[in-house]
Amino acid sequence: MKKSAQDDGNTGGSAPCFAHELGIDADGAFVQIDPRQRLEVLRWRKAERERLIAKRLDFGAAERRAWSAEIVSRLAPLVMPAAGRTVGFCWPFRGEPDLRVLMEPVLENGGICALPVVIERGRPLVFRAWKPGDPLQKGVWNIPVPESGRDIVPDVVLPPVVGFDGSAYRLGYGGGFFDRTLAALSPRPRAIGVGYECARIRTIFPQPHDIAMDLIVTEKGVFSPAL
Repeated sequence: MKKSAQDDGNTGGSAPCFAHELGIDADGAFVQIDPRQRLEVLRWRKAERERLIAKRLDFGAAERRAWSAEIVSRLAPLVMPAAGRTVGFCWPFRGEPDLRVLMEPVLENGGICALPVVIERGRPLVFRAWKPGDPLQKGVWNIPVPESGRDIVPDVVLPPVVGFDGSAYRLGYGGGFFDRTLAALSPRPRAIGVGYECARIRTIFPQPHDIAMDLIVTEKGVFSPAL
């Protein structure tokens, strides 16, 4: 992935250590992982998550709207033509890019829009078909979710990133919902992580359960995982 000025490696603390003990990755394969390492990574991620959210909220709403518009313009050709395709959106939360303007062209081109719903902690998300005007209700963290609508498997999902690294690994909010969802869905949808360039960091210290995005889109460009 391209390196930007924000890719300064600022991790807010010491890097986690990496020792070894038996674990299982998202595909059910046995891997080596140390419980102490996992705890250190969780602590680091919590602090880094808070830092990155505060960082993006420090930018003004007008600046974030301009970035969102740039992101939408770069996403549009990646999800079009939408005929017969389902695109999994996320309702914007805590200063995230607002992609809702992209819903209208998806629907006009014969696609289906869907929003994720948390059914239970520790379980994959369920995507429900939704279009502007359909009723919503408050979900986890008071994020609006479809009040009704059929469950559907998306062809493309657009998960927001709190942080991301050069291998297209995504730092989320810590619930692990998107990793579980991508591991469980068959066929696996194309995953395009969406965030601002200020979310770029050197590494998220990926763990066996983490699933890399197929692409990352920011206001600066579309990035593929580094080889």
